[in-house]
Amino acid sequence: MRPAGSPGPTTAGRPRRRPDLTLPLPKRDPTLAVPLPLPPPSNTSTATPPTTAGQLLTPNLSDLERVRRVGIGSGGTVYMVRHRPTGRIYAMKVIYGNHEDAVRRQIYREIEILRTADNPFVVRCHGMYDHAGEIQILLEYMDGGSLEGHRISSERSLADVARQILLGLAYLHSRKIVHRDIKPSNLLINAAHQVKIADFGVGRILARTMDPCNSSVGTIAYMSPERINTDLNHGNYDGYAGDIWSFGISILEFYLGKFPFGENIGRQGDWASLMCAICYSNPPEAPATASSDLRNFIACCLQKEPARRLTAVQLLQHRFITQQSPLSSSSSSSSSSSSITNPRA
Repeated sequence: MRPAGSPGPTTAGRPRRRPDLTLPLPKRDPTLAVPLPLPPPSNTSTATPPTTAGQLLTPNLSDLERVRRVGIGSGGTVYMVRHRPTGRIYAMKVIYGNHEDAVRRQIYREIEILRTADNPFVVRCHGMYDHAGEIQILLEYMDGGSLEGHRISSERSLADVARQILLGLAYLHSRKIVHRDIKPSNLLINAAHQVKIADFGVGRILARTMDPCNSSVGTIAYMSPERINTDLNHGNYDGYAGDIWSFGISILEFYLGKFPFGENIGRQGDWASLMCAICYSNPPEAPATASSDLRNFIACCLQKEPARRLTAVQLLQHRFITQQSPLSSSSSSSSSSSSITNPRA
């Protein structure tokens, strides 16, 4: 009890009318709790569960055998792995680094989103493991590797490659997924000459979690002007249009057999000169020897103003794509193998 005459509790400078009243907190109803998914413990090997009834179970990590290393980058290493019980081959992307629980939780959630992607032109993500400080992502294996360093001399073959990439991009964009790192090394091919988009979302995860000094994802050589220089386009960045620019640069590089911005700059040359060329020079064009359809197709991708670039769905209706019939299964092997070459081999 409070002595008579003593001031009671105040609210906004005014005395409470009934200081003896209290508002009890309601009891927590456990049936209404919606727990957030927690990251798997860092000291155990845990695979993500299937998200749909029809989805294959993720193999146990102990059943996977590393066969050989097939790629390495700043974010981690990719291995060919074999599932011992079935002999099935996968790719395993191993991401190194110490991650806090909050970061692991975010990676875990985003990998689950990637696992829901089901499209024949997108590399399938089968699950994730968290083991001994390594985050390991199990992916579809593409035995032909990436298209980096390859030249596609035939416009018919180039149109078929472009069509497959656009179908993958249209699917991702329809699901509100922006790739942000379209480039030849992230475009994979298999023995059946199917082209699929890889590393969608993974590059974004790596940039946020592994390299605090890296404020943007992707290779600058394939970035759109407005992404490099935020003063362009009034500071607005459209990720979907940015993917189209990167796609256009990649397609032009396939046709030319070299990076489109010139021998003196190059992808690994003077970064300052490269950024200036991308932001302030005219966009690269297909050569005069190319068909008018191809030249116009490249121009529709490489517009300085993002709003003027066609979308993936619109590009699929372009004459360069529609007038080039898709390679048939009977002719794809001989035609593609003769027109897609690797000058570095």
